[in-house]
Amino acid sequence: MPLIVRDATPADVPAISDLYATEVREHVNTYEYDVPDEAEMAQRMRTVLDGGYPYLVAELDGQFAGYAYANSYRARIGYRKTVENSVYVVPGLKGRGIGGALMQALIDACEARGYRQMIAVIGEPTNSASIRLHEKFGFTLVGIFRGIAWKHGRWLDTVQMQRTLGAGTDAPPQDE
Repeated sequence: MPLIVRDATPADVPAISDLYATEVREHVNTYEYDVPDEAEMAQRMRTVLDGGYPYLVAELDGQFAGYAYANSYRARIGYRKTVENSVYVVPGLKGRGIGGALMQALIDACEARGYRQMIAVIGEPTNSASIRLHEKFGFTLVGIFRGIAWKHGRWLDTVQMQRTLGAGTDAPPQDE
C-alpha cells in the first residue's frame, strides 16, 4: 500500500500517544517532561480540531507512520493568521518521505484555511533532519533562543523558523 495522509480521528489517539510518549521520554523535540495519557492526547486533538486547525495522520502500508498538526502560534487575536506546526514520524520510518508528505499536506490545509504564516519551533539546532525538512518546504531561520529550556540534565537551545503561507503579508486577511 502507498503512503497516505488523511485527517486524524479519535481512533488514531493510541498510536499518536505512543509516538509522543517516546518523544517526551527520549528526545528533545518537545520540552514536556511527563508523558500525557491517551485521554489528555484526545483532549489536545479535540482542542486543535475545535479551533479549526488541521490534524493529520500518515499511514505507510496501512500502518500508522506519523502525525502532524497546526495550532495557534500565540493566543492574542493579532496572531490569528499565524500557526505553529508539529510533525512527528515513527522513528523506524524516518527517511522514507513521511515527514515531507505530512508537511506538504499540513501547509496545504493551512493555506486552504486562510493562514498566512507558519512557525516551526524546533528543539535543538542539532535536529538537522527537522531543520532540513523545514528548509525543503521554504522555511527560513528566524533565530535561535539559547539555553531557554532544561531537559535531560542539560540546557537546550530552540530554533525558530518561518514560512509564508498563501498571500502572506501582501494583503490583509479576508476577515478584516
